[in-house]
Formats: sequence, C-alpha cells, structure tokens
Amino acid sequence: MWKRKSKASDQSADGQVGFKKKSSVPGVMITQWVEELPEGKTHPDFTRKPIALTIQEGKLAIFRAKVTGEPTPTVTWDRNNGKMDDKEKYITKYDPNSLEHTLEMPNIKPDQADTYKCYANNEFGRAVVTVMLNVIAVGFQKNKALQQAEVKIEKPVLRKSKIKPRQEEEKKKDGELDPKFWELLISADKKDYESLCAEYGVTDFRWMLKKLNEMKKEREEEQAQFIKSIENLKPIRVGASGTASFELEMDLIDAHSRIFVYKDGEMVPFSITSEEDDEVKHELKNVGKKYKFTIRDLLPDDAGLYQMDVEGVTVFSTEFKIPMVDFLVKIQEVKAIEREDAVFECVLSNPFSRIAWFGKGAPLEAGEKFDILVSEDKLIHKLVVKDCMMVDKGIYAACAGIKSCNAFLVVEPDPTPGQVGKKKARKTTQAGGSGIDLEKIAKEQQEKLTKDRETIKEAVQAAKEAPPPPKEPTPPPPPSDDSGKAAPPPPAPPVEEKIEVPKKPEPKPEAPAVAKVIEPKPEAPAVAKVIEPKPEAPAVGRKGALGDGDGTGGSGTSGSGTDGSGTDGAGTSGSGTDGAGTSGSGTAVVQEIQVSMVQGLTDTYATRGQPAELTCTLSGERSGVWYRDGEELTSGGGLTLVRDGVHHKLVIQSARDDLAGQYTFEAGDAKSSAALNVGDVPEFDPDELHKFSKPVIVKVGQHASWKMPFLPQDGLEIKWFKDGAELHDGGGVKIHKDPALARLQIRDCVRSDEGEIKIKLKTPFGACEATSRLLVLDKPGPPEGPVDIIDSSSNLIELQWKPPKDNGNSPVTNYIIERQQVGQPMWKKLGDNAANKLIYRDRNVAHGKNYIYRIYAQNAMGISDALGTETIMAGILVFPGPPAAPKVESAFKNCINLTWEPPEEDFGEPIIGYQLEKRKKDSNQWIALNAVNDPIDALKYAVKDVSEGAEYEFRVAAINVSGAGPPSPPSVMVAARNPKMKPRFINPEDFLVIRAGNAVRIKMDFEGEPQPEITWLKEEEPVSPWVNIINVDGCSTLVIPSSKRSDSGFYTITAKNSSGSANFEIEVRVTDMPKQPGPVELEQLVHGKLIINWAPSPDEELDDRLHYTIAENESNTRVWRTIADRLFCHTFTANIHSGREYHFRVFAKNDMGLSDPSNSPTWGVNSLKVQTSTNKMAGLVSLERPPSILVPLKVHTPPKGYKCYMTCAIRGSPTPHISWYLNDICINSNQNYYITNAHGICSMYILRVTHDDAGEYRVVANNMYGKAECSTKVCVKD
Repeated sequence: MWKRKSKASDQSADGQVGFKKKSSVPGVMITQWVEELPEGKTHPDFTRKPIALTIQEGKLAIFRAKVTGEPTPTVTWDRNNGKMDDKEKYITKYDPNSLEHTLEMPNIKPDQADTYKCYANNEFGRAVVTVMLNVIAVGFQKNKALQQAEVKIEKPVLRKSKIKPRQEEEKKKDGELDPKFWELLISADKKDYESLCAEYGVTDFRWMLKKLNEMKKEREEEQAQFIKSIENLKPIRVGASGTASFELEMDLIDAHSRIFVYKDGEMVPFSITSEEDDEVKHELKNVGKKYKFTIRDLLPDDAGLYQMDVEGVTVFSTEFKIPMVDFLVKIQEVKAIEREDAVFECVLSNPFSRIAWFGKGAPLEAGEKFDILVSEDKLIHKLVVKDCMMVDKGIYAACAGIKSCNAFLVVEPDPTPGQVGKKKARKTTQAGGSGIDLEKIAKEQQEKLTKDRETIKEAVQAAKEAPPPPKEPTPPPPPSDDSGKAAPPPPAPPVEEKIEVPKKPEPKPEAPAVAKVIEPKPEAPAVAKVIEPKPEAPAVGRKGALGDGDGTGGSGTSGSGTDGSGTDGAGTSGSGTDGAGTSGSGTAVVQEIQVSMVQGLTDTYATRGQPAELTCTLSGERSGVWYRDGEELTSGGGLTLVRDGVHHKLVIQSARDDLAGQYTFEAGDAKSSAALNVGDVPEFDPDELHKFSKPVIVKVGQHASWKMPFLPQDGLEIKWFKDGAELHDGGGVKIHKDPALARLQIRDCVRSDEGEIKIKLKTPFGACEATSRLLVLDKPGPPEGPVDIIDSSSNLIELQWKPPKDNGNSPVTNYIIERQQVGQPMWKKLGDNAANKLIYRDRNVAHGKNYIYRIYAQNAMGISDALGTETIMAGILVFPGPPAAPKVESAFKNCINLTWEPPEEDFGEPIIGYQLEKRKKDSNQWIALNAVNDPIDALKYAVKDVSEGAEYEFRVAAINVSGAGPPSPPSVMVAARNPKMKPRFINPEDFLVIRAGNAVRIKMDFEGEPQPEITWLKEEEPVSPWVNIINVDGCSTLVIPSSKRSDSGFYTITAKNSSGSANFEIEVRVTDMPKQPGPVELEQLVHGKLIINWAPSPDEELDDRLHYTIAENESNTRVWRTIADRLFCHTFTANIHSGREYHFRVFAKNDMGLSDPSNSPTWGVNSLKVQTSTNKMAGLVSLERPPSILVPLKVHTPPKGYKCYMTCAIRGSPTPHISWYLNDICINSNQNYYITNAHGICSMYILRVTHDDAGEYRVVANNMYGKAECSTKVCVKD
C-alpha cells in the first residue's frame, strides 16, 4: 500500500515541493518542506491563532498568536492590501515568558482595515493563518489626497442616539431630563416604569407616557429599515460564572448589517463568535436570531449604559450598575458542633441594603434554616445557619456587587458521651463570628463616611463661595523674614538622612483579595540614620571618630567639648564620614584595643526596593571598616554605617541590584564576610490571579484543573495545598511543572474532594499565595423529614416537607411526588413541585382509603433518594349501623338463599354494599363470604359455599367509604339440604339413532329428594347383563359398548323415592348405511308419463324407517335433481317430455344416510336413426352449462380463537368464477381468509376466528350461461 500526499510549491523557492499537513487548530494552513522529519524536529504550528477584531477608529488593535516548532519558528506579519513598513503604525513584539507574539496597531485608522496574515517559518515548513480587522470610522473628512486618489472609504456610521461620549456631552439646561432616561424607558418593561421615573425625578406620568409612545413610534420606524422583528429583550445581569451579559432576539433584513455596542456613548470593541471564548473581554455571540453580549473579568469601570446599534439605529439599551462597595471584614471559617447554630458575619465599606448569600453554590433565603441579618447602618451583614447538621458543611459565600468572599463551614459530631446513635438535642449556642469587634469597625467606618460627606459638602460650599481662579495661576512667593528677604529653606534634620526610594507600583484595586505576599521582616528601619557613638571621655584635639574628610559632619548633636574645641561643621555630609579636618589644636591619644568577632555576618536575601541590613558584634568597642567586593564603603548612596557600642550595622535603605555582592567587616584582626542577594518576591499577574480565584465547579466523576502562569526565578519552589494539606503528584492528583506555568489536575472528583485549593510560590526573597475553591456537583440528598400532614380529609391530603440538607452544590429545581394506595402494588406519579413550593395537595383521594407517599428532590445532576411517609388515611371513619338479621328464603344441599333489610342509620354516608359472613354449627369462627372491597350490591345473596347436610347461621354488615360497619344479629340456623320432592327428569331426549358397531350412551339427568332409585328396562324387561348402568348424583347413564341391530328398541328409565316415582321411554335405533336397491326398470303406458320400478333394498326388512329417493337427469339440463323422496313403495311415475333423454337413479335412505344408487337404463334414445348421423350428433352435443351448487355450505359455530373451515361443491362449464361474500362484502382479496377452488371444490379457511368473522357467508358462481349461489351463517362462541 502507498499513500498519496498532497503537494504544493513554495513561493519562496522555485521548484521546492511542499506537503500539506493538518493542524489541530482550525483555520491554520501548514506546508512541510520535507517528506520525512528528522527525529526531534517538527514543522511550525499555531497553538493560539489571532482573533478577528472589530474596533473603533483611534483605539489600540492587538493581534496575539502562539506558535510551536523545532527549531523555533520565525514569526512575521503581512496584510493583503498594503504595506507594513511604518514601524510606528505596526509594532511587533515577543514575550519570552508567555511565548506570545503580538502585532500592535496604536491609533488605528480606517485604511488599516484589511485581511492580515501571520507566518511561522522554520527550515522544515511554514504555517499560515489569516485574520480580519474591521475598523469602525467615527469621523471622516475628505482631503485632497484622498479625492485625487479616488479612494473609496466605507461610509461612517452616524449614530442617531442622544447618548454622547462624556467629552462630547452638552451642558443640560435646567429642568432638562437626562437622555439616558428615555433610552432606558424605551427598552424597559412596563413594570419598571415607576422605578425609572422615581430615579430620574419624573412625576408627570401622563406626559411621560405620551412622549414615550411618540419616541417608540419614531424608533420603530427607524428600526424597520434594518430589522424585521425584535423580541425577548433581557437586561444586563451578572451570571453565576462572574460575567455580565444581556441578550435579545433580532431578525435582520440584511444579515451583513453592521452591529455596534456602545458604553456611555463610546464604542466598545468586541469579538464576534458563535462559541464561548474565555480569553475575550467583550464578546458578541450570535446563534440564529439570538444575540448575546458578554462582559468578562468584571471591574468597576464596566458600569455604565450599554446600547446595541444596527447601522446607527439603537435597538436596545440597558444600564449596568456596580455598587462601590468592598469588604472591610470578610467572613471567616466556622467550626460548629452538630445541632448548633453557625454565624458568618462581614463588614462592608459602604451601606448596602442586602447582599447575596450562597451556600454550596445555591442562593440562600431567610426561612426556617437560615436567618439573614442586617444592622441599622447596613454595614454589618450576618448569615445564621440554624441547627447545623453534617449535610450543612461546605462553602458559604457573601457577594456584594462584584466583590465576594467565601469561607468553609465545618460541622463536627457532638462529642457528648452517651449520644452515639441517638437523636441529638437542639443546642442554644452559636459558633463562628470573626472574633473582631464588628460594631466598633462599623462605627468607625460610619464616622469616616460621615466625615467624608461633610468634607465634600464643605468643599462644594467653598467652591461656590470662592472667587473664580485666575486664567494663568502663578506660584506664591516664598515667605520673607523681617528684613524683607526671602527666608532660607528650613534646615535638614540634624542626624537623619532620608533617601527617597522609588516605590513599586501597587496592584490595581480591582485585583482579588485572595493573594497575599509574605516578605521577610527587615531587621532595621526603612529610614537610614547616621548614629555617632558616644566617646568614653572628653579629649582635646581629637580627630573625627571615623576618619578625616574634607566636608562637614552636619549640624548634628556633637557640639563643642566632646571631640575638641571645634565643632563637627555646619553643612551636610561631605566626602568624609564625620567632619572636616581636625577638631582642635591639640593631639589626641589613641589606644588600640584587641577585639574578636562574637557574632559574624550572615548571608542576607533582600527584596528589591525594600530596606535591608547586615549586623555583626565584637567583643569590645572598636571602630571598623566595611567592604563590598573588596571596595571600602562609607555612608551615602543609600548606605548607612552604624556603630552602637560593640554592635556594627550596615543599613541599606532600598535594595538594588548594584548593591548586591560580598560584604566584609574588619576591625583589627576581627573579620567577617557575608553575601547580599537582591531579588523580587514572587507575584502573580492580577488578571490571572482574578481568574484563578474563581471557584472551579465540576460534576462527580469529572476532572478539575487549575493553571497559574508566573515569571521564572532562580530557586523558585511551587507547592499546591488543599485545605492546608500539601498535595503531591500521584493517585488522582496530577501536578505539572512547566518553566512558566504551574498546573494542577484532580481526576475523577468526588464530593470529598471539595475544599480550598491554594498555590504557593516561594523563593528566598519571600512567598506569595493564591487561593481558589473546588465545588463538586452531585444529585441532592433526600428532602428533610419527617413529612408533616397538614390536612387529611375525605377529599384532600395536604403534605409539607423541608428542603434537603445537601443539595449537591446545585440548586434544587423541583420535587417529584408519588403515591401508592395501600394494598395495591403500583406507584403513581402525582406531579412536580417547584423548588420553592414545599407543600402538595392531593385532591384525588377516596374517603377511608390509606395512602403512602414518596417525595424526591431533583436538581440538574439527577434525582435524590425518596423521603417516605407513614400510612395516611383520607378522612375520618364513619361506619353505618347494623342491618336486620338475614332471612332464609330457601335451602338446598348446595345453595342457601338469603335476604335482609338495610340498616336504619347510615350517619350521612351512603351505603355502597354489604359483607356476608357464615358460621357453622358448633364453631365460633365467622367466615366472610366476600371481601370489603368486593361488596354485595343487592339485599339478597345465594350462598353456594356450603356442605350438604351441615347447619349454618349467617350475619351481614353494611359497607360505606369508611369500611364495614357492625354486623347484624345472626339468622336462624338452617341446614343445607334439598326439600322433599317427587323425582323428575331434566331435558330428556326420546329418540336416539346409533350406527351399528358404535357404543350406545343414554344419559338422563334427574332430581328428587330424597335420592331416588333408578331402574332401566327394555321392552318392559330388564336390560341384558352386558349393558352397563352408571348412576351418579343426579345423573344415570346406560352404556352398550358395541351395538348391534338387535339392540334397537324402547328403553325405559324409572326413578322412585318416598315422594313418588317417574319414568321415561327412549327409542333406540341401531342401524347401518343402507344397501342399494335392486335393478331399475322403465315402462311407458301413457304419453308423457314414465313408470319407474325397482327391486327393494335387502335392508328393508331390517329397518322399518328405510325409504327411497329418486333422482332424474335429462339431456336438456344435464343436472341431477331429486324428483321424489321418502318413498316407502317400489314404483314411481315421472313426468317426461318427448325428444329428451332421461336417466334415473334410485337410492335407499334411512337415519344413517343414502345408499349407493341403482341406475336406470337410458330413456328416449331414437334407435331408428342412421349410425353416422348419430355419431355426428354426438359430436355436436355441447357440455357447456350454467353453474350449479352440488354441495351447499353448512352452518358453523366455532369458539373464539379456533379455526374454521367451510367448503362447497360447484359445477359449471366453462369453469365459473367464484366470489366469496361476508355480509354482502367481497372478501376475495382479504388476507385474513385463505380461499381455494380445486376442480369445483371451493374452500375457505380462517386461522383464528374472532367476533368480526361472524355473519352471513355467501358463495356466488358465474359464467356466461348463468349464476348460482349458496349461503350460510357463522356464529362465534365466547
């Protein structure tokens, strides 16, 4: 096998052949120069391609891309129409930390709108991706150059909205409404009119509505030019993912119409996609007619009025409000004991009426489980979780605007001894709280807010009263002394030398509060001081303590008399250390002291821009010298040398890279060295930190992952923690360590994996941390019981329950209620309840019936286990009174007939039936003859469950919806036996025909009391011994196993008892198929009459019921027809016609059927004709005849589900066409019937008979000579 590879020619090299490759990123075209890549080498590819931009003129446009390949590809940019030579317009950059290539275009112009290409090349291939840049012109003036070049520029969009950018806003006149009011009102629901009017101070509603209708009509006319319809406008809201979005459904006339989004009148650049893109700040997602604009990474600057325009016409306006509030005190972790209340509390920076509380991802409301408290000044907010149980533990969060904080609730089991396995009592104590005096903090904040408001009021008042400022302000002159001269600047502090150190820019206030930077504490203050050691005794003419210099020591504290008669100088520090020259005219006496190093220098890690110090201690007081990398140091340049007795310090006010090195201190023979390292404390990018701080929410069984980019540093240590415990690679935890990216993955998450996830970056210079949360979604727990029965009446059962303690970190969406009636196996679903509806009313109940209910909680993850109830009865049981005692109407050995009267009182409930019980004599047990749910409807009943001869008594109870009432008094004792009666026979038959050789079976049913005696006689004589007589209760059967003709005769049965006797006579005829008659002779004595004579059948003497039947066949019809029947003689006279030929058949017939026929000679043959003529006439005789029915259809009565087969015989020439009809409807083509016609035998077969097959069946035969038909009926039995 071989594979065909696509080839392409490289534009940069003639004749070089490339192979097309597929990229994992859609839209990337890859060409590989070689067929087989060397080991370890790859062609270029994009891991992140640039995103198409639609941006406003004058803004900064940035394309970003990331590429891979070995060797590292070279990235270049190009555009389709135009050059990119201007380095000020097109700036390309590469970030080695993030491996990101960017193309920046500041102050974008409309002529830069084009299709741009990004190329990634190395020696093995090239990757290309294209991206569109659309520039929205906000202003355009034709100039001569453009007119000469006749360049066609897209027509700018002229907005018709009155909302302008702040710099273009015109000053409003007194009493004029803000245009934002009308824009918001046009897009708002009617229910929001009142709140908008109150916000903007509108009180004349009638005027407002009138003007609003006019503006709406005008706006609809403008929109009709570009839009067919617009509906489902949803204002901007903050979603659960921390993004804000608004959406609408819009049907554009032209799908290529331009769409713009404005914020406070300024155009907002955004990306247009059909899928979610988390890396884009502003995104417009379009699916069909639905448009959704999303804002990610929310900041306070995102607040404002957002408007969506189509070709300059505003279609939707919505205002995004972000309250300026932050948490002064955040909620803290709470550890509570089971059945104890837990309290979360926080303090806000500004009053807020109500913040949002969340528990395990679901919003919380005040109720039986939670209390939400707000202080009077609206600064302190509390959440009380009442009666904590184990299912209440988890993450709880407080949200105010776009600020949030969260903490864990840990519920521990009750340690009280003897409570294991028992229900704990509710505790009255509360756990939690921040441990801080919140009232004091809130009071201080309130005072601060009040003071700030007063300051603002005073400033506003002062601004109103102050004169207008001069056009060109001049700085005020310096103050002068009494002589009129300018006073000199105040002198510097005598000892302290403050060095200004440029501070690092602090992070933006929008950065999340979860990161904290841990820095080593400096051992010295941040302000450098030069401290002079105290002399041991006055000296005369002593030099400066630390050396000689040509400057002055400052106007310090030495004064005169300490170091000599001179002073230390009056200027600032010079190049010397203590002063200039000698202090006096004498000579100082210096005594060298030998010292040793008690505590030497240690290696120090200093944070860049922060103070640091090196310290050592000598055994005695003596001056020394400091060195850095072999160079002697003096105070100055950010360094301060301090001596305090035996302690010597080198203080660095602000650590810099040039101050790093090996430091040495020498004092005589004592010497110590140490290294000073300068670096930065690790820190996170604020945007990445903001993304990382968002909770990660996964379903049970899914993987959770985190990533955090960072700047590589030497000695950087990365650690991951979960709930304070360090995580290690292995098992379900996977930790990836890349040069500039840290990643953590927890696989197959379960609920126990929930908790706080923390990453810690640590170097010798300090450490920083970032925290996130893992929330695992699962189906909820069962609703909390027990179920309260609020109402239980005859037509209503009302239930109430509590929400589940554990909602699986996903809000409960609904509850499912099922019901089972006691005694029945099936459960019936009654319906769904909304999550906020914890009551269900079941109105489809029957009075007195018992029911069991099951309640399930359902969320997005599935359905919980059921919360069941005990048996609940509908209504109160009200039983009827007892009926009258049953009366015995009649009694038989197998049946006793009873009647009774209804009860006198039914107590308002209708009686639906009765229950009958029996008790046998000498027994104490009453046995019910019918169940309560199967009542007897009538006031009578035939009891058939009795034993013959036994005595019984009966009682009856009335039944209503509540059940069976008290029973009646018992009836009289009655015996199950028949009354005396004369014997009689039931439905006897008096004639029976049996074919010789078959068994004779005569069955006679009778009744009589007492049991009669049975006697059989034949011809007034006892029957033969070989005849079997079988007598059973109520039935007697006479059986002759193999009958003969001699067994024919009259049989008599006699039944006799004490009440009388009865007899019955049955004629039995044993016969066989008759033998055919003798020869047939024909004789004609009279014209038109023919005498037929035949010899008798041999069986005539044996069978007095034998008779004869004659059939005739004439040449005209050629059909055999019966002309005589039941002839008990041997002659018959038939009518004939001359010129016709006749044939006759004589049959012997008895009760068993017909014998074989005896044929007569042919009558009517003309023997005088010539032989040839006779043969010709015989050849001309036609056998064609109309159809005729030889054997008709028979009546059939098959049982339902059995098969049915019916047939008939038909003759005709030519062969007739056969049609079958059921109730006059032709069924020849019906597949349910199998119809055949073989040689005149027409049959129909039904495999399984149903009631639909019952009816009249008819067979019709047709040919050219006539028609014949026969019919029958089919009756289907159950």
